[in-house]
Amino acid sequence: MDHSEQIIADMIDYVVAHYRERPSLAFLAARAGYEPTYFQKLFTRKVGVGPGRFIQYMNHRHARDFLLSGCSVLEAAEEAGLSGGGRLHDLFVTVEAATPGEVKAKGRGLEIRYGWQPSSLGEILVAFTTRGLCWVGFRVDERREYAETRMRAWWPLAEFTEDAGATGDLARAVVELWLRGRGCNPKLPLHLYGTNFQLQVWRALLSIPPGGFASYRDVAKALGKPTASRAVGGAVGANPVSLIIPCHRVLQSSGVVENYGWGDARKKMLLGMEGDRGS
Repeated sequence: MDHSEQIIADMIDYVVAHYRERPSLAFLAARAGYEPTYFQKLFTRKVGVGPGRFIQYMNHRHARDFLLSGCSVLEAAEEAGLSGGGRLHDLFVTVEAATPGEVKAKGRGLEIRYGWQPSSLGEILVAFTTRGLCWVGFRVDERREYAETRMRAWWPLAEFTEDAGATGDLARAVVELWLRGRGCNPKLPLHLYGTNFQLQVWRALLSIPPGGFASYRDVAKALGKPTASRAVGGAVGANPVSLIIPCHRVLQSSGVVENYGWGDARKKMLLGMEGDRGS
């Protein structure tokens, strides 16, 4: 692994946690151990935008600040030339549902391997079973504990083994899928469980393209349950594979960019980077 990848990942997590302080380029470069001009170039090459632009993302409050165009779930599917939101899912992700027995047993007898990996989005936590990817998370306040606690709570009786060496390729595939969407190949298998309603919501979210977003009300309407916005919010919050199922693209009807399990700043970062790529 390129040592600079870990440094940049650490700096991203630092900025996400301290963006309100508006750290200067000189400060960030010194913290990373680089000369400012070199750090600027390195950060831009690894992340796609410079540190200053990156910090701006976290200081936006409304979706309109990212120059994103509102796009409902069904409109996204229609623009992709598909008959419905679920079809988009089939292009690049396969889901291996947990059996009812596995869900009832809360993971007893299930082996899950996990590891932290540096990326252009900061450090990400990925975990997998023999049947597919089962968790994606981020650092919160520069700490790993929150993500690992949430992961273990999802399968409380599973046996977890930390194995960073086995998760490098998987982490790269996750980021690549986020970057390229359905153009990725091969498919990425997911090992998930949820209620029927949660699975319907997650499938709908896969129809929201990068650079677009939907409100909780949009998703509820797309599912034929226009009064279920609150239930949609619960399903969005329960998503175990962030980035892959893009729960960060669901916003309040007001356009306020809040309510994300990995922190509002991280949500703004993801939306801002997607908006820049689409512009």
